[in-house]
Amino acid sequence: MPVKAIKTDSAVKPRSDLALANLRRRILSGAIAPGALLAESAMARELGVSRVPVREALFALEREGLVVFSDTGRAFVRQLSPRDFEELLQLRLTLEPMAARLAAAQIQPHLHALRTNIAATRRARSLAEVTRLDLEFHELILTASGNGRLLKLWRSMRGELELWLGRLHRQHQGQRLDTCEQTACAHEGLLKPFSSHNASLSESKMREHILNWREWLPLQSGQ
Repeated sequence: MPVKAIKTDSAVKPRSDLALANLRRRILSGAIAPGALLAESAMARELGVSRVPVREALFALEREGLVVFSDTGRAFVRQLSPRDFEELLQLRLTLEPMAARLAAAQIQPHLHALRTNIAATRRARSLAEVTRLDLEFHELILTASGNGRLLKLWRSMRGELELWLGRLHRQHQGQRLDTCEQTACAHEGLLKPFSSHNASLSESKMREHILNWREWLPLQSGQ
């Protein structure tokens, strides 16, 4: 007796991945504004897929911190407040200076990747790319720390960091400042104490670098 083929969700999965990539890109670039409603039916029509891949993408974006669901089950782009900013800043100040201290002693195998990242930041063609490369630079340092738990904690908030940092970069660029060059120069400054394996200086420079983020806070009221 012939065995009937079992249907799988292999066709749905790629559509879900495409929907996820599309929605993530548009949210992080600001094309879909903070607080905007993400209606499944409208998103499905726009993306040319059924509602199932859209629903799966929205759940994934919720896990990344980019989407929130209301009590009625409707999905919205996360809208970060100044309080959210302060909480993210406090976490960064806890995790990243510690990671910098740990990374200083074993940074050598990662220096090429860090310098390549800085060069790519200077060549970036969009603010969304600058934001991605900015966070990639910091993730490389977390990786170089050799502390997997530190890295895991940092990655758990990367989506929200990218959402907020992208917003700040767009507003910063609106002040007619060269965001690409300024970001690259700031990261080059961080590399100097790493190159000399100075743990204390690496830690203090990272703390100073992150605290500079607070200076951008007043810009958020412009959006």
